[in-house]
Amino acid sequence: MNLTALDWSLVFIMLLIMSGGIFFGRKQMRSVADYLSANRSAGRYLVSVSEGIAMLGAISIIAFFEQFYESGFTMMWWDLTMIFFILIASATGWIIYRFRETRCMTMAQFFEVRYSKKFRIFAGILSFVSGLINFGIFPAVGARFFMYFCGFSTSFTVLGITFSTYAVLMILLLLISLLFVFTGGQISVIIADFIQGSFVNLIFVLIAVYFLFKVDFTTIYEALSQAPQEASLINPYDTAKAEDFNFWFFLIGVIGYFYNTISWQGTQAYNSSAENAHEAKMGKVLSIWRQVPQKLFYVFIPVVAFTILHSSQYSHIADQITSVLNGIPAEKIQSQVRVPLVLTKMLPPGLIGAFAAVMLGAFISTHDTYLHSWGSIFIQDVLLPFRNKKLKKEDHLKYLRASTVGVAIFIFFFSLLFRQTQYIMMFFAATGAIFVGGAGAVIIGGLYWKKGTTTAAWSALITGSLIATYKVVITQINPDFPINGQWIWLLSMVAASLVYVVVSLVENKEVNLDKILNRGKYKIEDDKIKIRKKQIVGIKKLLGGEEFSNIDRFIYLITYIYIAFWLVIFIGGTILYFTVGFTELQWMSFWKFWVIINVIIASAVFVWFTFGGIKNLKTMFERLNTLERDSSDDGEYSHNKS
Repeated sequence: MNLTALDWSLVFIMLLIMSGGIFFGRKQMRSVADYLSANRSAGRYLVSVSEGIAMLGAISIIAFFEQFYESGFTMMWWDLTMIFFILIASATGWIIYRFRETRCMTMAQFFEVRYSKKFRIFAGILSFVSGLINFGIFPAVGARFFMYFCGFSTSFTVLGITFSTYAVLMILLLLISLLFVFTGGQISVIIADFIQGSFVNLIFVLIAVYFLFKVDFTTIYEALSQAPQEASLINPYDTAKAEDFNFWFFLIGVIGYFYNTISWQGTQAYNSSAENAHEAKMGKVLSIWRQVPQKLFYVFIPVVAFTILHSSQYSHIADQITSVLNGIPAEKIQSQVRVPLVLTKMLPPGLIGAFAAVMLGAFISTHDTYLHSWGSIFIQDVLLPFRNKKLKKEDHLKYLRASTVGVAIFIFFFSLLFRQTQYIMMFFAATGAIFVGGAGAVIIGGLYWKKGTTTAAWSALITGSLIATYKVVITQINPDFPINGQWIWLLSMVAASLVYVVVSLVENKEVNLDKILNRGKYKIEDDKIKIRKKQIVGIKKLLGGEEFSNIDRFIYLITYIYIAFWLVIFIGGTILYFTVGFTELQWMSFWKFWVIINVIIASAVFVWFTFGGIKNLKTMFERLNTLERDSSDDGEYSHNKS
């Protein structure tokens, strides 16, 4: 066992605190809208922190460990520009603002409003299948982490019967996640995810600070310098032979960020949980800051792990870890547990338990959110559209909970049987593209282009799906298939977009977007945002329109400054590299600066977002206590379009 009594106590305390969210969620959950979207009552910090940890999750932490163990610091150089693209999307409310204006609770509900009922059902089925397959390995990766991190044996015997530790761990973890969803729906999920997200930010900063003092940067430099030529882990312009996690991986990710904003439905409930469209947009802007502690951790820790395994100074620890890894037959499973094993040898008691608590909470936060999402999508967008009669509230909630159990059963058996043959990030890209490869074109066209047609939507979604499905199937047959999941994702995006535009132009039809977006004479007063009577002009206009408060403008201002700071470094560094030149030692000095400054910013973000989220929680409880429930607000669509 790698955990002491102190470590285990931290794990159980974290679980108890998160469980407190169940009590509050249970008291407030009184309608289908409460279950599906917390009755649109969450503020910006609550949405940002909760959605952020739901999207991160235990499996994503492991996936980032894999990625940055292979790429070192180099991928983060390109990421300095990524926050600029995130700012463009966030500051403009790209997609999320208009989607929230529709008041739809699921993406497929929007597809019915914008296109047709039949398309809603098809998109719901495709989204559900894509999500299930993508979700299928989550329990496996999480259970393996706890097995190796905690030092559990592979099996144990009770009353003469031998049980698989791996299978039992998956069952226990899934049962805990189900409990959160069952009790309070999205309300409980948001509360639990916020608690976990705040705790994660704190522990990520503490562990980064610990290693900043524990492992010298000279040692890190010596270890990273062992990488082959043109596959540098330090110099981002010397990575020509890096096969998977390189510049092209980043560039496709940038394209996909704009194309697939809110396309992925794993956290779909958060798309409709904000109080209004403005709060949804502000939540996205705040996500730029919310990511700082996460990026600091999942970049710096794999780099430290690489150092431990490749430095002669730590050879005695590396030998112990290598011995364990050699006992794991599958190479891709070895890559998943490599960094966690290093942490078990390097972290002191207390921090080991804190990280175990982080991973437990991250497992729960992702699983409760995904169980809620895919279970809801199956009922809302696959089953109910076939019914001609609306369900009673009690029956509707029973269907939603039963569907969640079905999803849990499926992913349990999928995890037991599926053969993992590629990096987690590549699996995500390929399986996610089954839906999002075509969905991006359908969503963007549906929200922004009045000429987008139903036939075009069908054509685009089918095109993207077929390309991605081929990749998933062929990889199981031939694990050495030369095109990775990231390139398949790009191919599906391009093909679906071209098909959507061409078919729409050929049909040459138009729809009333104002009605779909509840604008003008169709505006719904409940979603009305306070507008300043005095017109905003000049430089203030750059910091938001009439609906922005002074605090909102200040958030925009410091965000612009933050983005500009890193952009200047990127542009200036690139010019200097190609004119004067940098040695790897000079690059290493920059990465040390990057780590230190992000530790400072991450510490401030933890305090800022924790207090902001607590204030949002108080407001959400007050709103839910006084809100009059509308039984017809259940995510269905009454117009029978075909």
